[in-house]
Amino acid sequence: MTNDDWFIPAGSRPEAGWTDVVDGRVEGWAHTGLRTGALRDGGELRLPADAVERLVVPLAGSFAVAYDDTVQALDGRASVFEGPTDVLYLGSGTAATITGTGRVAVAEAPTATVKPTTYIARQDVPVELRGAGQASRQVHNFGTPAALDAVRFIVCEVITPAGNWSSYPPHKHDTTVPGEESDLEEIYYYEAAVARGRTAPEGADPFALHRTYASDDRPIDEFREVRTGDIALVPYGWHGPAVAAPGYDMYYLNVMAGPDPERVWNITDDPAHGWVRQAWASEPIDPRLPYEKEDAR
Repeated sequence: MTNDDWFIPAGSRPEAGWTDVVDGRVEGWAHTGLRTGALRDGGELRLPADAVERLVVPLAGSFAVAYDDTVQALDGRASVFEGPTDVLYLGSGTAATITGTGRVAVAEAPTATVKPTTYIARQDVPVELRGAGQASRQVHNFGTPAALDAVRFIVCEVITPAGNWSSYPPHKHDTTVPGEESDLEEIYYYEAAVARGRTAPEGADPFALHRTYASDDRPIDEFREVRTGDIALVPYGWHGPAVAAPGYDMYYLNVMAGPDPERVWNITDDPAHGWVRQAWASEPIDPRLPYEKEDAR
């Protein structure tokens, strides 16, 4: 993978039944991983007993995860735009088999340190409404340090209503500055859909936009249309905005980890745009949020 090409189109890295697998075999990638897959009744996806911690995240549908003579049900959701889901953390070295119907993602980070397997129910997932106005978005913090006792990774997911900007202002976490900035590579797994409550004609093509650009002398210049299943890798550099096109809601799953000894998300805003945060105090949150299960609204 060249330094200016950190984009993985949906289905371009299939392996052993998985739709896409991202791990340390990607050139220049070392600290995070992601698997995405789809299942129908009778199918299964296997997770080998590798030295990686994992977080199983239902995207659409319900699943059962079998591990260590235990079976954990994940009730999931109809789509990523129906609020948070229950998730399952698997400690390093845990083999597992996933069955069920729907689409699932598995966040990963290499580590030999073992933390206990942890189930987080949907109702216990911390939900944050971040930003304001057209920068409003909804964050599910199921894999952050405050919610999950993991070793290396920080995992969350974000829903951004149609027309709004997310991952904004542009920021970076590519240099270790204790107490100020973390060194974390980051995965964005995207989905896009016709905006909630709207009807689109046949042939509608939901998409969003992703931007990454250089913060120092390391070259990177990514500006991509992204659709459901596409993956953007951020090894370093300013990243943002992620833009939900008018008419289409946007979702992304973030997986972050790096070489720092402390598991913390400290960022630096692009100084050209960081001032935007100051305006949020006087602007309301987008009234379309929060996104929840349809039957809960």
